[in-house]
Amino acid sequence: MQNSELAHRGLVLMGCGKMGSAMLEGWLARGLPSSAVWVTDPGPSDWVKNQNTHLNAALPPHPAVVIVAVKPQMMAEALPWLRALGDGDTLFVSVAAGTTLATLEAALGARTPIVRAMPNTPAAIGQGITAIVGNAHVTETQMQAAETLLSAVGAVVRLETEEQIDAVTGVSGSGPAYIFHMIECMAAAAEAEGLAPDLALQLARATVAGAGALAVQTGEDPAQLRRNVTSPNGTTQAGLDVLMDTDAGLPPLIRRTVAAAAARSRELARG
Repeated sequence: MQNSELAHRGLVLMGCGKMGSAMLEGWLARGLPSSAVWVTDPGPSDWVKNQNTHLNAALPPHPAVVIVAVKPQMMAEALPWLRALGDGDTLFVSVAAGTTLATLEAALGARTPIVRAMPNTPAAIGQGITAIVGNAHVTETQMQAAETLLSAVGAVVRLETEEQIDAVTGVSGSGPAYIFHMIECMAAAAEAEGLAPDLALQLARATVAGAGALAVQTGEDPAQLRRNVTSPNGTTQAGLDVLMDTDAGLPPLIRRTVAAAAARSRELARG
């Protein structure tokens, strides 16, 4: 699905908060005409108002794609507005956490092609990663279209089954909060060792950001990157002896953390 088809049939963005705005900014930067986009949002930002899209206007009769980016608690209210576009060849892409393909099919029509996506908050700065899975009615061309549209805010990976969404939620969906808390903990520990709060936070932020960038840009096995900076009997080794303890260290703690988030994701999906 090319920009030309989107421009001809239109793209609907239902919900334009931080995630929706980040996607819209990416699409426009890639050359999608603003005249091809219909945005529906009850409280659009000044930035959205100035993008020359069809804002809160009547929807096109046969759009190529509808992106559903409303908050999960607003889904029940938003989906009936879109029912008339279901059961055709309009592709629906939902980025709402906890809303299953079955729920979407029940609301939009059983024959509706639907892709469920799980992005994460770094998408707001184009550094996200989004996992997607489609129902039985999604064609390969439509999957590629979903990948292209979502790649405007970061990397995109395909899942084999919808059940894997819960694990994705536990790792990348909720994961940014784990990293933010790690920054908090590192800064607090640095303060305890005698550093001023501002300096401690600056060091913690830069260390996490730099290590993450190094892991992504080199593509090396993280275990090898860890070994590269660990001298035998040195300071890093002393710290890792605590962090890597198999009973009380990071491995069992992270395992429980991700498992708890994934379990909650499954509970939310069941309603």
